Amino acid sequence: MKQTRILMGMPITVDISDEPDGLPDDIFDKIYKYFDYVDHQFSPFKETSEVSQINGGKIAKKDYSLDMKEILRLAQETKQQTNGYFDVWHNGQFNPSGIVKGWAIWQAAKILKRTGAKVFYIDAGGDIQAAGKDPACRQAGWKVGIRNPFNKNETVKVFYVADAGVATSGNYERGQHIYNPKTDQPADEIASLTVIGPNVYEADRFATPAFAMGAAGIAFIESLPGLEGYMIDKTGMATMTSGLEKYLHETN
Repeated sequence: MKQTRILMGMPITVDISDEPDGLPDDIFDKIYKYFDYVDHQFSPFKETSEVSQINGGKIAKKDYSLDMKEILRLAQETKQQTNGYFDVWHNGQFNPSGIVKGWAIWQAAKILKRTGAKVFYIDAGGDIQAAGKDPACRQAGWKVGIRNPFNKNETVKVFYVADAGVATSGNYERGQHIYNPKTDQPADEIASLTVIGPNVYEADRFATPAFAMGAAGIAFIESLPGLEGYMIDKTGMATMTSGLEKYLHETN
């Protein structure tokens, strides 16, 4: 069972390979309803979102939703862990998009698991949470391709992931949108950086600050237990972490 819908300004694909017997008939609606909630709650572009209310000074900190308080806590934690290279505040405006996307995919995966699904993947704009192994092929997991940042129609590397998350940071899809909080200047030293972690939340929250670090970002990912990375610089040269090799094989 597989569906793709446009939400949060991007295609979100949910592929469930479990037998449909025993799963709720409205399982896809449940997942997409959750993403719709996240969009209306956290989008900095919707006037009625909680983020916009915060930026407009229309809501007191004590009145923030529980999810908003959790995102702020996680964002502060990530800022500390990245030595300030992750910051949800830019020019006085609050934008938690750099942490919300991976967090939302991870929460959606938890919803799927609670319904009884065990083998699935969720792909939201290229960031992926995979559970179990794709039963349609003999590979070691779900097949994930990394796009060439200089040619979006070309795949430069293929990974196989099971019970893991994948997140990629770069400017080639959405244009310049990542800033170096240390200099307040656009982060454009490298072309893309892909991170594989135990879940998409962990991968996503470190991919963005690692990209902002430029060439030093891949060494930062190398230093984090449980994470692996694949960086492409502006000349097209790729550098990967020492443990990434285990995700490159088609069979266990």
